[in-house]
Amino acid sequence: MKKERLQKLGDWLNEQNTDAAFISSTENIFYLTNFYTDPHERLMGLFVFKEAEPFFICPGMEVSQARDAGFEGEIIGYADHEDPWEKVKTAIHKRGRQNMKQAAVEKELLPFSRAEEIQKILPDAALVSAEEIMNELRLVKDEKELAVLKQAAELADYGVEIGVQSLKEGVSEMDVLARIEYELKRKGIREMSFSTMVLFGKKSGQPHGNPGLAALKEGDFVLFDMGVVLDGYCSDITRTLAYKSVSSEQRKIYQTVLDAQLQALDASRPGTRIGDLDQIARDVITNAGYGEYFPHRLGHGLGISVHEYPSISHTSNGVLKEGMVYTIEPGIYVPEIGGVRIEDDVCITKDGHETLTKFPKDLQIIQ
Repeated sequence: MKKERLQKLGDWLNEQNTDAAFISSTENIFYLTNFYTDPHERLMGLFVFKEAEPFFICPGMEVSQARDAGFEGEIIGYADHEDPWEKVKTAIHKRGRQNMKQAAVEKELLPFSRAEEIQKILPDAALVSAEEIMNELRLVKDEKELAVLKQAAELADYGVEIGVQSLKEGVSEMDVLARIEYELKRKGIREMSFSTMVLFGKKSGQPHGNPGLAALKEGDFVLFDMGVVLDGYCSDITRTLAYKSVSSEQRKIYQTVLDAQLQALDASRPGTRIGDLDQIARDVITNAGYGEYFPHRLGHGLGISVHEYPSISHTSNGVLKEGMVYTIEPGIYVPEIGGVRIEDDVCITKDGHETLTKFPKDLQIIQ
């Protein structure tokens, strides 16, 4: 499978008359080689050529793991006291590719200092973007990827379940967060997709709020936002509940968000314009009088990265395709009341969609 992905990238290089691609992001390297690691500040990169064999350069301490992951091309390791760019230069010259005219790089992710190093080695090569082809390759998930994403979603559901079970008068946001992550680690989860959010009361009205020692009290909204990394793939779920009691305004906010999410889900099928999903949800919220309190896009692509292509915003002109996975997460955030967000992971199927996250969405009032 990884060979097929490398071949597709090679085919694109031929189509674009581009001599090579330099791929250095952890996520794209994993997609193309099945090797996942964080090299920190050290250089790690995959060079794919139009007319030569690829090679992979990484810290020497990672070489055996890269080989075990299944990459069959040349793997070049280096020690911390060595200059990896000299090894890159030697490998390129060995392949007779030093006179390249065009090289593709991840323009959104490549540090300027590394772009400079590439241009020192390839002074005649113009740098072009590999971002679009990598986004396109990763857009539609295969059966193995979908199976992992479904398992990751099940674990996200479990995390919310643990969070709900942990709610009691006076418990803090961090108490609940710690219990969630502890129980997920007992399930074998080493890493969360992002910093877990557990927010009570008015803090739930901060779309990206930071959990702290705030204590739970009656009448609070409780917002959970979390996801896990499983076998290199992410999940992402948000649920909002109420503790012991709920006002009529809170009920209205919740029902508005739920209606917006359900209508966007209903439109999730092959051929739908991506931007229409956002507009459908936004219209529901605006018509209920809360338009100014929905400040973010409807969702984002999901896979190896928790936020990946495409952006589910009203300006997105692409169309949904079978195998795409993304989130739908409308929200309303009223400063003096709190916020509601309801988020699911969604996969486009042949005839419609499948919601991967299953935790109930009807308003729950926890006693």
